[in-house]
Amino acid sequence: MTATIALVDDDRNILTSVSIALQAEGFLTRVYSDGETALKAFGENPPDLAVLDIKMPRMDGLEMLRRLREKSQIPVIFLTSKDDELDEALGLAMGADDYIAKPFSQRLLIARIRAILRRTDANIRTGENGDAEPAAVIERGKLMMDPARHRVTWGGDAVTFTVTEFMILETLAQRPGVVKSRNQLMDAAYQDDIYVDDRTIDSHIKRVRRKFRQVDPSFDAIETLYGAGYRFNDE
Repeated sequence: MTATIALVDDDRNILTSVSIALQAEGFLTRVYSDGETALKAFGENPPDLAVLDIKMPRMDGLEMLRRLREKSQIPVIFLTSKDDELDEALGLAMGADDYIAKPFSQRLLIARIRAILRRTDANIRTGENGDAEPAAVIERGKLMMDPARHRVTWGGDAVTFTVTEFMILETLAQRPGVVKSRNQLMDAAYQDDIYVDDRTIDSHIKRVRRKFRQVDPSFDAIETLYGAGYRFNDE
């Protein structure tokens, strides 16, 4: 079935341009200019995924997500300003699946949407229908990753990652000690015909390391091999 994507933003230009781009990719779209209107509509007819701006009148994206999570686990991608790291962290802790900083590439947003919908669909098939085995839990030293539940702990402490960050970490942790090039990590994170430059992967790795170091300042399990890529060490 065709997925329905809800776009919630007070910028009409973003609503129009992103809606057109998503429809060209085969998605159905609904657009809302404020969180209050969108939240009411979601209660009556929920979308498959929502893209929310954080800063909106009447009800901002964070408040909308808080209320939404009281009743629903609809996947959510936040649109943020470049300097909104605090809002990004709070949004992820509240249950957002990913975030993209403005200005953003529409192709990148579409790739993130597809990645989240694939993971959501896989979790539904393995969790409800039982027609496939759920992905195995990965345990590497202090690291525990549960792909079916999108859950990560380090030494027993929970660490929250976006879908993209989770996929990059999962790719590294599946084969500890093996060097993964940036291209291999791009393929794992995006799985679509989209160009992402090396700096994007480097930025993801920096954020992954920073999140681990918030619970363990001595974290050094992800090693950079200059000119080659990255590897996970579980010793």
